[in-house]
Amino acid sequence: MVELLTAPESLPFSAALALMLMLAVLQIIGLGNLLGGEADVDVDVDGEVGVDAGLLSLIGLGRLPFLMWLMLLLAVFGVIGLAGQQFLAALTGHPWSAWFAGPVAGLASLPVTGAIARPLGRIIPQDETTAIDVTALVGRQAEIVIGTAVQGSPARAKVTDRFGQVHHVMVEPDEADQRFEQGDRILLVRREGELFKAIGRGDRYLPRLDG
Repeated sequence: MVELLTAPESLPFSAALALMLMLAVLQIIGLGNLLGGEADVDVDVDGEVGVDAGLLSLIGLGRLPFLMWLMLLLAVFGVIGLAGQQFLAALTGHPWSAWFAGPVAGLASLPVTGAIARPLGRIIPQDETTAIDVTALVGRQAEIVIGTAVQGSPARAKVTDRFGQVHHVMVEPDEADQRFEQGDRILLVRREGELFKAIGRGDRYLPRLDG
């Protein structure tokens, strides 16, 4: 297996899988949004669909958060490429050149990615949706789900819009002396670029009354 991954003919596919794993790690630790994971992709598949929109729908772009879609594409490309090279080596005795196998695997991976992204999009909440302007999330309550937020070091929070759609956004305190930890409920007060500023609700330290 190691020989297959490190062979020159397999390097594009090995690199794709390595990049996918790196993006997955960044997403898990909450840095994915800072690399574009909150990108908006506007694809109208319910109304009049043009050639470009139809193509984007075919490959699944817009069905998932962009960073998740990219990781899926890299994974499919890597798996198809490595499996294809291994099959060719067993069939003919040698794999194709990476310069030829790469584009072929890339074309094959696009519709496969779309076929996987469409059902996934129905069960995985998107980070952002074109149904609303994300600025409309200002004034809504959110909950820290990953990390600890201090000024200069944001954490990931989830917030539900007026349509019930869950969004995951990067948040840091609006005041320097505040600190938000996982499970804290906060109020989004403004947006600066890809970051939301928030204040504490003030109920973190209130005792709970068990009725």
